[in-house]
Amino acid sequence: MLFLSTFPGGWPGIGLLLLRAAVGAAAVVQGGSYLVEDANPSFGTWVVSLLVIAYGASLLIGFLTPIAGVLVGLGGLSVALSWFPAPATNLFDGKLAIVFVVMMAAAIFLLGPGAFSLDARLFGRREIFIPPASRSPKL
Repeated sequence: MLFLSTFPGGWPGIGLLLLRAAVGAAAVVQGGSYLVEDANPSFGTWVVSLLVIAYGASLLIGFLTPIAGVLVGLGGLSVALSWFPAPATNLFDGKLAIVFVVMMAAAIFLLGPGAFSLDARLFGRREIFIPPASRSPKL
């Protein structure tokens, strides 16, 4: 489900956790800065800001990681291609920073959440125990 085929643990899992944390924290801070910088935010600003914060939080905890990764990547592209003014504390100020965020979000989408995520807890590997047959099969 949701393209989650592997949940690597150990050092690769820690690497995915750090990658998710970097992109998720940047998205949460960016969404919060849209609300803080505007003295009287419009309804659209509230909706977009809260969605960006939700996507970032989803990456931080590792819930629906591929979907959140795609949405954060698309959000980064929309900031890059937008004609609307960005807030003063814009983390994605330079084009190079936006390229890095989009590339990291794409990597999160392709690699999955890792073992240290809520997705691994909900959708991770399961061990199935098949009890021995209680009677001998008839031939």
